[in-house]
Parts: sequence; structure tokens; C-alpha cells
Amino acid sequence: MSGVDILTFGCRLNTYESEIMRREAEAAGLNNAVLVNTCAVTAEAVRQAKQAIRKARRDNPHARIIVTGCAAQTEAATFAGMDEVDVVLGNEEKLKAASYRKLPDFGVSAEAKVRVNDIMAVKETAPQMVDAIEGRARAFVQVQNGCDHRCTFCIIPYGRGNSRSVPMGAVVDQVRRLVDNGYIEVVITGVDATSYGADLPGQPSLGKLVRTILAQVPELARIRLSSIDSIEADEHLMQLIADEPRFMPHLHLSLQHGDDMILKRMKRRHLRDDAIRFCEDVRRLRPDIAFGADIIAGFPTETEEMFQNALSIVDACGLSHLHVFPYSQRDGTPAARMPQLDRSLIKERARRLRAKGDEAHHAHLTSLVGTRQTLLIEKPGIGRTENFALTSFPEHLGRPGTLIGVEIVGHDDGILSADIRHRSAA
Repeated sequence: MSGVDILTFGCRLNTYESEIMRREAEAAGLNNAVLVNTCAVTAEAVRQAKQAIRKARRDNPHARIIVTGCAAQTEAATFAGMDEVDVVLGNEEKLKAASYRKLPDFGVSAEAKVRVNDIMAVKETAPQMVDAIEGRARAFVQVQNGCDHRCTFCIIPYGRGNSRSVPMGAVVDQVRRLVDNGYIEVVITGVDATSYGADLPGQPSLGKLVRTILAQVPELARIRLSSIDSIEADEHLMQLIADEPRFMPHLHLSLQHGDDMILKRMKRRHLRDDAIRFCEDVRRLRPDIAFGADIIAGFPTETEEMFQNALSIVDACGLSHLHVFPYSQRDGTPAARMPQLDRSLIKERARRLRAKGDEAHHAHLTSLVGTRQTLLIEKPGIGRTENFALTSFPEHLGRPGTLIGVEIVGHDDGILSADIRHRSAA
């Protein structure tokens, strides 16, 4: 091989950062290298990264293999101990060209491979500019990194550090550059995006940031949020939902569960009724909004009755799609010391929760049949509605990165279908 290949795991923030890594590595003159940007959210994510590293070495016997990301930050010694790995970089180091210039020689000790600093010592998030994201119709803009909360199941703060925000002016500049490069939709992302601004002068909120972006970049057609913690939603964000058509009617919520006792044991800051009330309030402001949510199945001490509350939150909140996590025991977290459920029970409950999510998603798609929708084309024949439903249409209708108006005529296998005979102006 030649050049730099990147394998990305995990969240949208990692996708964004992989583009920065590519740019910085190429600026450093790195060649014949595979960069593996890992995720630490579950033990399965770590296992998949290790598997990919072994395959990368088999496919590229003479390449440098550099491992970074959250799993590398939290388990540096584990990856350094793999014979296939040449260098381990921390989450802060992976974004700097200097990290790719002075690499250790082949065959050094595991200790010499590690270039990982204390992420908790990092106090600022630099405004990393990305002009485009390879193969993407929409652009992601990082506005925040890290997390100040300590949910009992989560290892991510130890991989990302404490919460820190990108100054508002730098975010606006990034969005303006992306729009100038042809993007018509941007996604605001962060580890805990709704905590945005608490560490900045004047403490601007996420809602105020989004409103400022839309005011100062009027050419931007669409903006959406990657994920939010509903308990942190501010009045500016609620007002945007109510009166800003360029703010897309889709929110992915970090709910995690629907039972009050489990939520308390998770050390979440909301209860079941808080989540239901938020969804009801938002739906009154924007009736066409769609909600997704992260929910964990099989958290320690979860009884069948508690699990039923997780199932019922889907209908109570009117969720249209779920991201289900079977609980994963992560060393160093308080939940790892709680009484654990049998893995087979965790998997069975995750299966039931996914089935409930599939049922809700089917109902959501059915409700959209007969409606007119504006799609952002992601690739020939595939686009997304404003509320993020995947939609197929005749390939010749438009090119990726543009908007088209269509009428939804049906759905199959989780995908809406649009008919060319009912095409409308976007």
C-alpha cells in the first residue's frame, strides 16, 4: 500500500476526527500507514478494533499500524502489547502532525510504543477546521469534547477528558467554510454537546450557538444535532425547534433507560417523567419531529419489571428508532462493581428491546407514507428526509449533496420509497 488508510470505529465525532488525523498525518509526510481510530464504549467495540488491527497487519505486512482513539486512551498498554501495533497515540496526540513525524523504530518494546498523555490535563478544545469529509453528503462540526458527568456505566470521560468547548466564532467560521465548499447540511456534534459553552466566557448555550450559526451563515440550508441530553436543553434550543425551519426535526436522545431506580443507579440526571415531559413539550412545538434514543439493556440489578419500564418508554416518549446497547462491563466504572446479570439474559433483553424499536420504526415509516418530503441525497438513489428517515428513489432524480422534493409512496425493509411521478420542488 501507499499513503494513509484510516479505520474508524464508534461515534460521529470519531468520523470527524479521522479527517483531521488524515490531514495531519499527510502534512507530516506519513506514508504506508494504517491509522485505527478506536471506540471504547463497549467491550465489543474494543474486540472489533483488535480484530481489525490483526487483519490490517495481514493485509499490509510492511505498513506502520498506529492505534488511537478512546480505547487506545483508556487501554494503551493492551494495544501496545499487540505485536501488530507499531505506535499507540492518545486522543489529544492523534490530532497533531508532530505525533506522526517522530515515530519509534519497528520492534521496540511495548512501553516505547505508547504516546498517550493525561487527557484530564487537557483544558481546551482547539477549533479543528475540516473543509470536507470524504464520502459524506453532510458535514460534521465538532463544538465540544469530553464530559464532566460520571454515569456509572461509562468509560468515555476517561478517554475524552473533561468537557471543553470550541469558541463560538471558530464554530461559525468552520460552518461558513463548509457552506462555501458546497455543503448544504451540517451536523453539530460533541461528546456531550448540550453542555456546550459552560467553560466559555459568558457561558453561551448550545441553542444560542445554533441560532448564531443560522443568523451568521444564512446560506446554510439545514442544521441538525447529533445527540442531546434532554435535561440540558435550553430555552434557545426549544425556541429553535418551534420557529426555525432550517433546524431539522430530528433529535437523538441520551435516555439510557426508562426506570427511575435504574436511572438513579446509572447516575443519570433525569427521571422517566422528565424524558416523557420533554418529548411531549417538543412535539407540541414541532409535531413532525422524530425522536431516536440510546437505551441500555441488562444494566446491573435490572429486574424484569424494571426492564418493562425500558420497553414502555418507547411508546411513552413516541420514539421512532432505538440504538440499543447490551450492557457492557467496563473495568474502572462503578457499575462494574454492581451485581451483574447473566450475559444470556442481557442479550435476550437487548433482542426484545430491538424488536420494540423495529416495531416503532415501522409505525413511524408508515405514518410518512403519502406525505411530501425534502430529501438530502446521500448517494445515487438514497437520501434522508428532514426527520432523518432513509429513503430510496430513482437514481437519476438528483446528485449527492443536493435537495429534492418527493412524495413518499411506501416503505420496505426499513427504507421509505419515493415515486418519480410525485416529484415536487424542493
